[in-house]
Amino acid sequence: MNKTHKLEAILWSIAFPGFGQLLNGHLLKGVLFILLEFIINVNSLFNQAIMFSFLGKINDAARVVDYQWLMFYPCVYMFAMYDAYKYAEGKNPRLSFVPFAFGAYFVTVGLMYSPKIFFGISFGPIWLPILSLIPGLGIGFIIRYILIKITSKTNYRGRPS
Repeated sequence: MNKTHKLEAILWSIAFPGFGQLLNGHLLKGVLFILLEFIINVNSLFNQAIMFSFLGKINDAARVVDYQWLMFYPCVYMFAMYDAYKYAEGKNPRLSFVPFAFGAYFVTVGLMYSPKIFFGISFGPIWLPILSLIPGLGIGFIIRYILIKITSKTNYRGRPS
């Protein structure tokens, strides 16, 4: 069986959590992620909030969404992406999980702050978390870079510290 390439696995996982696992041949994990996505999505009314947000009805999106359920989504979504990436064909760079983890953290924080108004604009429960992913990934890559530099330094005896 041919292994899935990392880009293919991560793009399918972005489209729907669990699809990357199915492509990688991890059927049980894939079905579990699909079920989690479905349960969280239905209970949080996420699709309805997405629809309202894309139609510019930010207040309606904020009104319908169940934040208690939606708070689970960023971590499940980003972990499913990381898991699909990790097990797809190709080298796994050191500490490759760090940007995914920081992305999940920042999206969660963006969701928590989404009821607030910034610069006179309400971004709502969809757009602010999406926008929060950008600095989350950026900071995650920077921290990953720093950690790799720190952990790859050698001590005075020429051995890794």
